Amino acid sequence: MDFRNANELLALCRREGCPISEIMRRRECVLGETTVDTVNRRMARALEIMHQSATIPLETPVRSMGGLIGGEAKRLANHTAKKKDICGPVLQKAITYAMAVLEVNASMGLIVAAPTAGSSGVVPGLLLALQETYHISRERLIDGLFNAGAIGYLAMRNATVAGAVGGCQAEVGVAAAMAASAAVELMGGEPEQCLGAASTVLMNMLGLVCDPVGGLVEYPCQNRNAAGVANALIAAEIALSGIGQLIPFDEMLNAMYRVGRNIPAELRETALGGCAATPSACERCGRCG
Repeated sequence: MDFRNANELLALCRREGCPISEIMRRRECVLGETTVDTVNRRMARALEIMHQSATIPLETPVRSMGGLIGGEAKRLANHTAKKKDICGPVLQKAITYAMAVLEVNASMGLIVAAPTAGSSGVVPGLLLALQETYHISRERLIDGLFNAGAIGYLAMRNATVAGAVGGCQAEVGVAAAMAASAAVELMGGEPEQCLGAASTVLMNMLGLVCDPVGGLVEYPCQNRNAAGVANALIAAEIALSGIGQLIPFDEMLNAMYRVGRNIPAELRETALGGCAATPSACERCGRCG
């Protein structure tokens, strides 16, 4: 049940007549020499952690270790409660949850790296928002996480998910691709549409740099997680409407990797360029002397 690329994954889906999530679940069982109940239980635990990290800051805001973020998720929730939000229920919930997870991460709380700590808000943000809005069951949400895991696995196998290697396009970009693919499956899309959505996300976020202020995974990382869920939602909507993607996921992943390797070192998690090098960021950071 192993697959090396998206083409092989699609071939397995067609041969077995099942969605991406089921192929990934079977792969975990076979390669891990374990049972379906065991892998489902592990994924359920991941979902539980995601839910906690996405919701706790809405009640009890937490300040980051570097002091750059904290309380943003609750502000968004309060903004929604006043009925002043303009994004609509899915996107508003998604960006709120995504930013909440980054608060937990930056305060050394427990999160699920999906695929990294710096991009950990995107997948839970979008999936939990869809669950609440469309009353998706816990079991189906676990399916969505297996689907997302397949996309993350392909990115790690054939490219990178490290900002230091490929910029933020490799972190938040891949996280958004994972979320988009999972969202398409949860909303009834086919495997081809899932991968098309993932490809669209990478296309739309191609070239995004990694420039954390003070070298901390706080700012602009939190805002970019919010932007990542928006990109994922857009890509999923496009795919579900029946609009095809010209460039297959394997090709787009390869393009992302090549672009990432060409991004200057100053813009790959070194905090020497981009947002991190602006006067306001340097003044707030106070690390450069």
